[in-house]
Amino acid sequence: MRVALVHDWLNGMRGGEKVLESLLEIYPQATIFTLLHERGKVSPRIESHAIVTSWLNRVPGIYRHYRNFLPLFPLAVESLDLRGFDLVISSSHAVAKGIRTQSAVHICYCHTPMRYVWDAEDDYPLSPLRRAVFGLVRRRLQKWDCEAANRVDHFVANSRFVRERIREYYGRDAEVIPPPIDTRFFTPSNAVAREDFYLAVGALVPYKRFDIVVKAFNKLDRRLVIAGTGPELKSLRNMAGSNIDVRGWVANEELRSLYRRAQGLVFAAREDFGMVTVEAQACGCPAIAFGAGGSSEIIQDGMNGVLFSEQHPDDVIRAVRRFETMGWPAEQVRYRVETFSREAFQTGIRKVIAERTGKKPERRSLAARPA
Repeated sequence: MRVALVHDWLNGMRGGEKVLESLLEIYPQATIFTLLHERGKVSPRIESHAIVTSWLNRVPGIYRHYRNFLPLFPLAVESLDLRGFDLVISSSHAVAKGIRTQSAVHICYCHTPMRYVWDAEDDYPLSPLRRAVFGLVRRRLQKWDCEAANRVDHFVANSRFVRERIREYYGRDAEVIPPPIDTRFFTPSNAVAREDFYLAVGALVPYKRFDIVVKAFNKLDRRLVIAGTGPELKSLRNMAGSNIDVRGWVANEELRSLYRRAQGLVFAAREDFGMVTVEAQACGCPAIAFGAGGSSEIIQDGMNGVLFSEQHPDDVIRAVRRFETMGWPAEQVRYRVETFSREAFQTGIRKVIAERTGKKPERRSLAARPA
């Protein structure tokens, strides 16, 4: 069986790329298709595979300015030629699900319906100029996104939250399989003691709401380490007080060390799943998180973390103070992490593929929200 794995773009190692790595373990001979590939930015495991890119990869300056080419993404993904493949698995948070698969069975592992199109006002603060430009293309992109979703034979969502978004925007159902966490690497350490600092981890992009965390810790005067990189790096460093270390990108070994030593992880995003939360818990580090999206499926308040109800610095402050009145034994924090392991993910994916590749179903008619 010839297998193609379709990924939106390859220019860094984030949660989606960890999913791609796990899919490659299931299908080591698969060919990867993607809009663009910046060499050296993803893991050797991914780089070692055949990678086919779209014509966007040849555009000068694309790696730095790819976000500005969003209106061209549908054309680029549709230009990829997947003739001759029997199974296509798209790992999609943007346009990968829109691939034209010919006769192959297409299973989409959906990280989220395209945020840029459906949640721009909520999650992406835009300047007046960008808002005006985006308004010109948004409805067309919403229409394309719904049509592209109807090309998928079977959806798999990374959380119940994303499953509901798939139902709302695409009128499709989905099975839920949480993304893979390397629970063999992210483990507690009896040799390392908890230290007097908190930790925030992730891509430094607007919807992650690191700005809320920084404002809260400026008032709290507690030590905070921020690990991650992205377009918000400079502004966060300018905003941070002397008690906040905006460290930038860190290697996995350093990240594990931070998880093992921090008092807790602080997470203010309305996230689709929240892999860093489970990584922290796997190291015995409890989380303080916004109680919406995937966090509400990962965190049981008072057991393995604390939830707060509003994305506001004062809510973070109150949550931290409540957190500090509780005890957090590592075995209590870790009690559910194996349900999110890489092995659990791969077992679930294999089961879905075995069930769905026997007979190619008729694709359902759209009943999605009007664009």
